[in-house]
Amino acid sequence: MNIPNILLPPKKDNNNDGSSGGSSDVSISDVIGKERVINIFAGFTRDIDNISKRLTANDQNTTVLAPLNSELQKLPRKPWEDPEDYNELGAKAYEGQSGEDRAQRNLKRFVEAHVIPVSPWKEEDKVDSIGGGKLWWEEKDGKKMVQPGNIEVSSIASQVSNGEVVSSFPSPLSPNSIP
Repeated sequence: MNIPNILLPPKKDNNNDGSSGGSSDVSISDVIGKERVINIFAGFTRDIDNISKRLTANDQNTTVLAPLNSELQKLPRKPWEDPEDYNELGAKAYEGQSGEDRAQRNLKRFVEAHVIPVSPWKEEDKVDSIGGGKLWWEEKDGKKMVQPGNIEVSSIASQVSNGEVVSSFPSPLSPNSIP
């Protein structure tokens, strides 16, 4: 008997073919915004077209390193702010259309630095993020740590057909360290 308006959890795919292990009907874009502890970053992913499309695509496996909301709130400046912009342009660096464009480019760089074009992502496999920075993870003292920087993985927030969402703290790349 089907009861209307009740969303059932996705069926687990128990095969061992190297896929990410999630449901074939659910993508990262379907689940990333539902995790309250990472919903700020989830909102950022919707603002970046190439990332939004990637998280929807079932033919592109992805690992998302989603910083916890609490860690994003601790950053010394917003992810779309770049100290160099303030040095060059002063306090009005993000005003007007050119300022909005500049902020959007910076946010894109920040989000792309947290998206790995691989899933599953094996331990010690060095992979370039979509933003170009080389990242890998290793287990230390029973904890998964993203390198460089010893970024602790808080949890695997979701595993779905096209990859997984990993919540971490602090942010693997703060706005101060974006290449």
